[in-house]
Amino acid sequence: MKLNPTFAKLAILAIVTLLLCVVLGQIGGLARERQAHQREAARGVEESLAGPQTLLGPLLMRNCKETWAAYKDGVQSRNFTLLLPPSQLQISGGLSPEPRYRGLFKINTYAGKLSVAARWDTLPPLTPRPENTGGQVECGDLVVMFSASDARGLRNVELKRDNAALIVRPGTGNPNYPSGLHARLEAPLPGEPLAVTLGIELVGTGGLAVVPAAGNTSVRLESSWRHPSFGGRFLPAERQVGVSGFAARWQVSELSSSAAADVVAGQKNLDTLAVGLIDPVNPYVMSDRAIKYGLIFIALTFVTVGLTELLTGRRVHPVQYLLVGMALSLFFLLLLSLSEHLPFLKAYLIAAGAAALVLTQYAAAMLGGWLRGAAFGGGIALLYGALYMLLSREQTALVIGAVLLFAVLAVVMTLTRKLDWYRLGGAADEA
Repeated sequence: MKLNPTFAKLAILAIVTLLLCVVLGQIGGLARERQAHQREAARGVEESLAGPQTLLGPLLMRNCKETWAAYKDGVQSRNFTLLLPPSQLQISGGLSPEPRYRGLFKINTYAGKLSVAARWDTLPPLTPRPENTGGQVECGDLVVMFSASDARGLRNVELKRDNAALIVRPGTGNPNYPSGLHARLEAPLPGEPLAVTLGIELVGTGGLAVVPAAGNTSVRLESSWRHPSFGGRFLPAERQVGVSGFAARWQVSELSSSAAADVVAGQKNLDTLAVGLIDPVNPYVMSDRAIKYGLIFIALTFVTVGLTELLTGRRVHPVQYLLVGMALSLFFLLLLSLSEHLPFLKAYLIAAGAAALVLTQYAAAMLGGWLRGAAFGGGIALLYGALYMLLSREQTALVIGAVLLFAVLAVVMTLTRKLDWYRLGGAADEA
């Protein structure tokens, strides 16, 4: 039985497509490997500098002990800690981006200068009552504590009460939030409010978060970073983002956040308001997304070449299909490698231009003329333009891709609507 040459060629092209899928898979694996190396580089910077910072406080604290006599069990005791969040908490300051590099990988770090003002209107919760019959409570000195998730990032701290500097010591003394600093205070007279101010210079990686553990929390941050990502449980009440950076203001009360109560209860998963310093165009993420469209690129190109064969009678060898597919696949490898050294748009233009130029001159010989080669190369350039549009418009990528694919299908159906496929198959059998 003689195999139909048309079906034989289609089978060969299917094998060629599978081989190209393997190539695309290897390139995609390389992109994911580079992403993993970037994450390792970020962890290395965090280990040697400081990680993302989460700030909590200032809080007033007293460590207490209750003792009582229990029937048959003798003297019993329990240790407990009293925490009092401030009635008013105001934080303001700025973040200065300081990118660090580990090899080819850029890690976004920052240096911040913050001013913190906390006020307690009343302190009765710090005078405990015994919970057991005949119990006696003894408490230590009043302490003001401030917690930072990575205390290595605290560069300079100045803590004051009524413009008088306090002696700051490392650690908070609180087992639930141990990383930070504390200072001893003299208890105010009954009924008097208490206020402290804190000046902080700190560094961190990636972003900054604040726990709104107060009756009312107001935070104002400014930075020259142009691409902030606002996160946490609360978005800014006001924000301005422009070419000169961003400015944001958060306003949170205890009516909308349980952070103050959760801190008193010693919980670890707390509400935060946060901002991250992100890169809007990550070359590895963009390259990985581009590779996902690689098979569609190859399929559309093969359809174009196949239509040229049908409409012009010019025969194209499967090896030529393979070489064209390899050129399309290696575009993604070229894009990945160039984007590590150049801005993504520039890397994309160079890689796309090189691929379109190579395919234009090759198509001129494959299809029998420079006019056809130029048309083929122009189509490839349009495909690359469409791909960049898909990459740069993540929110509308699906609808754009669906419309483009439908348009291509409509063009193919229009061009082949008068072809007699049975006659083509018969002619191939006779050949």
